[in-house]
Amino acid sequence: MDGDVRLRLVEGPAWNSLHGGNVPAVVPGDGPAQQVAVLADIPVVYGGDGPLLIDLAGAPGRGVRVPSARLGEVLTAVTSGALTFDQLVRDMDVFGMYQGHGGRPAFPAPTAPPHRVFPALPATDTALLVRTCFDDEDGWRALLTDLNGVNEEGWVGADLDPDEIDVENYPLTARVVDDRAFEDLQPGQVPALVPPEEHTTLVALADARTFAEAGSPLTVVDLYDTPGQPAVLPCDKVGSLACNLEIANMDFHEFVAQKDVEPWWEVS
Repeated sequence: MDGDVRLRLVEGPAWNSLHGGNVPAVVPGDGPAQQVAVLADIPVVYGGDGPLLIDLAGAPGRGVRVPSARLGEVLTAVTSGALTFDQLVRDMDVFGMYQGHGGRPAFPAPTAPPHRVFPALPATDTALLVRTCFDDEDGWRALLTDLNGVNEEGWVGADLDPDEIDVENYPLTARVVDDRAFEDLQPGQVPALVPPEEHTTLVALADARTFAEAGSPLTVVDLYDTPGQPAVLPCDKVGSLACNLEIANMDFHEFVAQKDVEPWWEVS
């Protein structure tokens, strides 16, 4: 590996299927401060993708992939301070690859805000809808109505008649999190808040954009391939994303809109 960084190999059954967002919690906190970790996850082992770099400092748990041939170069630049993790994030393509050739995302991932502690999100094996903007109460209620309403257990889309479902606009089934503790939560901060006990499909953020733009777009956060990467979708398309991820029919990057390219869901 080119560069001056030496990696300590850590492996074992305890880390089987470890996801990027959960890495900060297993890094020892009694040693020297770590800036990044390198994860050889499922896409690396089976798909040949570049290794996943995990942020341990700015927004712990967010990830960026780098080409294998450039791993040493990038790690040397990061650990020396010549390259920040925010710069890695800004230069991702739609596949989450640093300086990749997959096209620039139409909605780049925001850089890490000042460090702030958020509580853990609820554990679920489906999806979470998290309110992060509290400036428009009427808009929030209208969004929940558009998503087929909330039942007594705090879920949207849970009580629909299967015979009435529009498969072209598959409804989102998600546990609703309406708590000011998550106000201003950013995509890159989400992966570390998702408990590892359940295989949560995705986290959708109802942020300021949701209540200001047509279609009530939600900022959906990838938890697996590139933790923290956002995809901005009209609220009525997020259910299709969740459904396709659950059955492994499509990958997250296929829902990341590319700059100057019309998204597939808008093509008539």
